[in-house]
Amino acid sequence: MSIQRPKGTQDIIPGTIEKWQFLEEQIRKICSEYGYKEIRTPVFEATELFQRGVGETTDIVNKEMYTFMDKGQRSITLRPEGTASVCRAYTENKLYALQQPVKMYYLGPMFRYEKSQAGRFRQFHQFGAEVLGGEDPLVDAEIICLIWDFFGRIGLKGLVVEINSVGCPTCRAEHRIRLQEFLQECKDDLCPDCQNRFTKNPMRILDCKNSSCQKLTENAPTTLDTLCVDCAEHFAKTQEYLKIAGIAYRINPRMVRGLDYYQKTAFEVTAEGIGAQNAICGGGRYDGLVQEIGGPATPGIGFAMGLERILSVMEKQSVEMLPEVEAPVVIAALGEAARQEGFRLLGDLRQAGLPAVMDLLGKGLKGQLKYADREQARYVLILGDDELSRKMVIVRDMRLGEQQEIPLDQIKAFLLNHTKCEM
Repeated sequence: MSIQRPKGTQDIIPGTIEKWQFLEEQIRKICSEYGYKEIRTPVFEATELFQRGVGETTDIVNKEMYTFMDKGQRSITLRPEGTASVCRAYTENKLYALQQPVKMYYLGPMFRYEKSQAGRFRQFHQFGAEVLGGEDPLVDAEIICLIWDFFGRIGLKGLVVEINSVGCPTCRAEHRIRLQEFLQECKDDLCPDCQNRFTKNPMRILDCKNSSCQKLTENAPTTLDTLCVDCAEHFAKTQEYLKIAGIAYRINPRMVRGLDYYQKTAFEVTAEGIGAQNAICGGGRYDGLVQEIGGPATPGIGFAMGLERILSVMEKQSVEMLPEVEAPVVIAALGEAARQEGFRLLGDLRQAGLPAVMDLLGKGLKGQLKYADREQARYVLILGDDELSRKMVIVRDMRLGEQQEIPLDQIKAFLLNHTKCEM
C-alpha cells in the first residue's frame, strides 16, 4: 500500500491553496488597519501551559491534546489553541513593559485529537487575535468590530453576534452555588461528562451539547443572574459601544464557552443555514490567564476562528474568492539554441519583476501553447532558430489572438510597459 496522509489531516494543493491565500491576505490587511501586529509561537509547548491555562476540566485537556514525552523526558503538547501560547510569549518576552495594550494576531496550525467527521480536522488552522493590557469595555467592543468588519469584507451573510457575561471569580462563586442547588435533584440524569463537571466546573454544564442535558438546564440560573456591580457595568458599557458601532447583537445567557479561562465578556458569531454547529468564531475576556501561567496580573481578551470552517461557509454561501494572481509570461522555445536564449531571457524577466515560466519537458510548439493556456498566460514569447538569427521574438497576445514581432533587446521594456498599462 502507498503511504497516505494521517487521518484528520489534509493536503492543501494548487487549485485550493489560492483560496487560503486570498483569506490570509484579507486577514493581514484588516489586522494591519486595526493596529494588530503578527506573532508566531512554537507549534509545541510544555504540557503544563495548557493544563494551567486552558483548564484541566476542559474537553481539550481531558480528551483532545496530542501529548508526548520528548527525549529529555519532558511532557510536550502540540498546541490545541493559540491564546495560552500568546500569553506565555507575552510574559516570557516581557511585552508587558511595552506601551499597553499590546494587540497581536496569529495564523497557524493547531492540533486536537477529535473524532474524524466532515469539517473537523486533527490538524486545523486558526486565525486569532489577542489584546493584552486593556480592561476597558471599549477593548471588548473593538475586537468584536474587527471580527464583524472582517466577515463583511469577505462577503459572509446571515451572521449573528451573540454575547454574554460569565462574570468574575467573585460573582461566579455565587452562581456556582445556585447552579449546583438547582441541579442537585437531576444530577444523576446528566450525561457522564456533566456529572463530572457538577463538582469541578458546574458552569460548563450550560455549554453541554447533549439534548437531554440542555432540557434539564432550561430554567437553570445563568451567570447574568449573579453578576457583581463591576461585571454588570462592564457588560452594559460593552453593549453601549457595540450600539455606537452599529453592530446588532443578541444576549445569549446560556453561552459560557468551552475554556476555563474566560471571565466577563464572552461572545460568538453564528451563521444561518449551515447546520446545528453554526458558530464560526468565538472568544472572550480572560483577565486572569497571564497571572495563572506565571506572569503579572494582566487583563486580556481575544478570539479565534477556524479557517477550514470559514472557507466551508464561504463555499456554502457561494462567496466568490478572487485571489490576485498575476498571469505569467510563457516563453515557447524551439530548438536547443532557442531554449538556451529563452532560459537567459526567463531570468531577465524575473529580475524585472515579471512572472515568467517556460516548458521544461521539450514539447513542440503546439504542446507549449497548450501549456500557456493552462497557465492562463496573457503573452507567449515564441523563439525559434529563425527569430534567434534575426534577434527578434514573436509576441502572441493570447487574449486578443494577435501576434507581432519585437526586437529581442526590447522585449523586456515592451512587456513592462504593457503589463503596467493593464494593471
